[in-house]
Amino acid sequence: MRNSDSISENQSYIKTESKKLKNEGSQLIILQELHDTKYFCQSENVAHFDLAIPIPSDNTNFYSKLAKETQTVIVTSLFEKRAPGIYHNTAVVFDSDGSIAGKYRKMHIPDDPGYYEKFYFTPGDLGFNPIQTSLGKLGVLICWDQWYPEAARIMTLKGAELLIYPTAIGFDNDDTQAEKNRQIEAWKTIQKSHAITNGIPVITVNRSGFEKNTESDSLGISFWGNSFVAGPQGEILFEADINPISKVIDIDLNSSEQVRRWWPFLRDRRIEDYDEILERYID
Repeated sequence: MRNSDSISENQSYIKTESKKLKNEGSQLIILQELHDTKYFCQSENVAHFDLAIPIPSDNTNFYSKLAKETQTVIVTSLFEKRAPGIYHNTAVVFDSDGSIAGKYRKMHIPDDPGYYEKFYFTPGDLGFNPIQTSLGKLGVLICWDQWYPEAARIMTLKGAELLIYPTAIGFDNDDTQAEKNRQIEAWKTIQKSHAITNGIPVITVNRSGFEKNTESDSLGISFWGNSFVAGPQGEILFEADINPISKVIDIDLNSSEQVRRWWPFLRDRRIEDYDEILERYID
């Protein structure tokens, strides 16, 4: 979706689209990263902390009611106010009865031009734990987490049946077209790799549209959309373009079992020789 400055407008759009998806047969609805607001992390501004919400709150009640009304599992991405001075980028998963099935706090926090998330978000402390829902175990991660094979692997080892990435990523307007192509292909490749190496479907829902940065000389970010679903061999089941879209995609959760029989990567891991992975750098 494209976001406006109005939380109520954004939520109204989500409600309308969710009802439409339910009528088309959806059981699971996944929203993009920080979907209630514009992407405020383009600059460092303490006033933006006012956008954060406690969990639970009126905002989570909105999604709880929406999940119950549509009888779907909904994966949200919210700016959580945990305590004075402690804020998180948090995915809250609502089960189809409206209850909160669980939450995940973003673990890997970027700090790059236009993505000043370390200013706003305390790194997550809930670990990499799948969330049990009426549809199965969901391995929910957030945006920058999608570049880390360790996160995908741990979610898989703990029984996740899907890897899900609410996302907000786009182009700098000074990038050349060749650089834009390299970035988006790298982004797709790493996530398809998670699907392949873990034998698990991957769902990525990315932001769309241009959002101007009104607080610096930077023009803003053109979020590149391209939300996609990959099967457990990295095959693309659906791929959007740069424009907003709501789409129901069929995913066969039983396919992972067969794929892992053919490609038993989990069986052949040499776990006794992986201690060095815990080092920051090996000189």
